[in-house]
Amino acid sequence: MNTNLAHIELPGSSELSSLGIMHLKRYLQKSLLNKDNKLPPAIKQDEWATDNILLSALGLEIAQTLSFIFSRQPTLEEMERWIVDTVGPPSQETVQKFNNLVLHGGRPDYRSDDAEEAVLTPADIEHWNTHGYVIARNIVPRAECADAIDAVCTFLGIDQYDPATWYSGQLRVNGIKVDMFHHPALQKIRNSRRIRIAFEQLWKRKDIWLKTDSAGFNPPETAAATYQGHRLHWDAALQTPMPFSTQGILYLADTSDNQGALAVVPGFHAVIGDWLSALPQGADPREQDLEQLGPKKIAANAGDLIIWHHALPHGSTVNNADKPRFVLYINYVPAEAGIHFTRM
Repeated sequence: MNTNLAHIELPGSSELSSLGIMHLKRYLQKSLLNKDNKLPPAIKQDEWATDNILLSALGLEIAQTLSFIFSRQPTLEEMERWIVDTVGPPSQETVQKFNNLVLHGGRPDYRSDDAEEAVLTPADIEHWNTHGYVIARNIVPRAECADAIDAVCTFLGIDQYDPATWYSGQLRVNGIKVDMFHHPALQKIRNSRRIRIAFEQLWKRKDIWLKTDSAGFNPPETAAATYQGHRLHWDAALQTPMPFSTQGILYLADTSDNQGALAVVPGFHAVIGDWLSALPQGADPREQDLEQLGPKKIAANAGDLIIWHHALPHGSTVNNADKPRFVLYINYVPAEAGIHFTRM
């Protein structure tokens, strides 16, 4: 971590808040400076990963947190009260784990005997290595998925089975993402041990952190309500070699391939370097016709988790079915991985 702060004085990362967690005081002060464009870019970049893992440890979503800080400009005490009111106090285990990361870094070994708890089969791992994505089937019970859908519908003020309610201009959505994060039904799914183990298997390490993200609602497209999601894209900085990282989405309801299903370009993680090198000089890779790369729509059932390598072009698709798509975005990453993402 770069501590050359020039003329700016900031609390040290190891300073404790009253919640007992490190880096929070520093993060708040940096965010307030950043709001006024007073935070040097080098500091922002050097500590981006630590900042994101702090939010993971606290169970906070980044846009929601920055919205609170920028609008309220809170004191540390006010920030801590908001955290407790929003997600509850962090557990002592989580605090200790994060503080140890700040003080010592480090990476625990991934032991071969962990295979006894494996969620992904050898065939799943082979599929991942070849195609860059995997479907973990039945990883969450259908009843838990149904509870999550009920929570999303209540939040949006819609009826899952009444199309007349799906297109209200008052819906609290950001594209096809739903700006709700901390409902107990969502938290129960995020805290699934089976989900964590699946990510541990792919990362081959245990020191990974849950990224709190939103739910998703993608209703059928109509003439008056066109698709609002992203077409094929990357959420990562494009570089060669492309570092390893994951992204994930859990289907909360059975989702057919014409129901706004996730689409990925299978195997692209293995060729992205060659593809980038072959582009004409000055060409923007994000402006290419990625549909020509052969995307595959992934149909799956309620409780199925899809994880993909972040080098795969991916995106939700137009819903041409007669039912909405309901999903929960889920990902785990180690502390140093956050720097590779353009959006977290």
